[in-house]
Amino acid sequence: MTAAGAPAAAGLDCRLVVDRGSFRLDVTLRAAPGDVVALLGPNGAGKTTALRAMAGLVPLTEGHLRLDGEALERTAPESRPVGVVFQDYLLFPHLSALDNVAFGPRCRGATKAQARARAAVWLERMGLTEHAAAKPRRLSGGQAQRVALARALATHPRLLLLDEPLAALDARTRLEVRAGLRRHLAAFEAVAVLVTHDPLDAMVLADRLVVVEHGQVVQEGAPPDIARHPRTEYIAQLVGLNLYRGRADGHTVRLDAGPSLTTAEELSGPVFVAFPPSAVTLHRDRPAGSSARNLWRCEVAGLETHGDQIRADLGGQLPLAADLTTVAAAELDLHPGATVWATLKAAQTHAYPA
Repeated sequence: MTAAGAPAAAGLDCRLVVDRGSFRLDVTLRAAPGDVVALLGPNGAGKTTALRAMAGLVPLTEGHLRLDGEALERTAPESRPVGVVFQDYLLFPHLSALDNVAFGPRCRGATKAQARARAAVWLERMGLTEHAAAKPRRLSGGQAQRVALARALATHPRLLLLDEPLAALDARTRLEVRAGLRRHLAAFEAVAVLVTHDPLDAMVLADRLVVVEHGQVVQEGAPPDIARHPRTEYIAQLVGLNLYRGRADGHTVRLDAGPSLTTAEELSGPVFVAFPPSAVTLHRDRPAGSSARNLWRCEVAGLETHGDQIRADLGGQLPLAADLTTVAAAELDLHPGATVWATLKAAQTHAYPA
């Protein structure tokens, strides 16, 4: 109960301030039980520092950390109701999978028999019963990840922290383990915080994204909202969009850096304009009679394979990215330094207030 006699709020409520030399992390997070929150950001943004601060492995310079209404800032890491899955799993090499999972309950006071019985239940849930006696070196990457997750969950944490949990897996295993992790997180009744730089992991696993850059939250919201309304260049690249900022007057947006752009939406004032690289059409000669409202002369700065397509990095009047098929790239004879004309229909743009 709070001082006023009202029940303490369930879930996570924290402001994490950590000073490290010239770097300052200042991130506020709130989440209700059952929420899965993904901390997303470039390398060095402060994601892992935030996770380690929640785990008690990094002291707070300022701020607070409350879990289900209980202040944890001065609580030792081993006494916090927090489970952690590290990027490299940190399984004990000399212990079996069963005893790795039993380690947590043993640290919380369970007898050896109780801890092993609880561990066996969790290994069964993870589909690992037949690997209970195996040491970590005999486990595949996916199996090791599931053992680490089972070890974290076996203590019944009120906060589950996952630090790049799929980063060590190959592409095929990652797909399978991601699906399994999604099921386990959906069934987890407390708060889960996932740290990742992979947008697909974040979009598939999380209910809400919190994007951190330079130690600050720059955008947060549901995955579809973030994907549709990026507010920084990093987020735009993450979700695969060209993004510009400018000032709208009706259907015309005067970009802060570059020419004007015609949009589908009619707006006024500061706006962002976004569109996918696939919406851009390239021509070697200036197109005559094109219905596209936007036309720019560009120069090919670089080409790279992007999935089953070629992504052209273009400079010139408007720096942008364009996607086209390998056949189209060959027919246009694209190469660095080549001059092309880029067209974009207004209907394929998306403008929204800045």
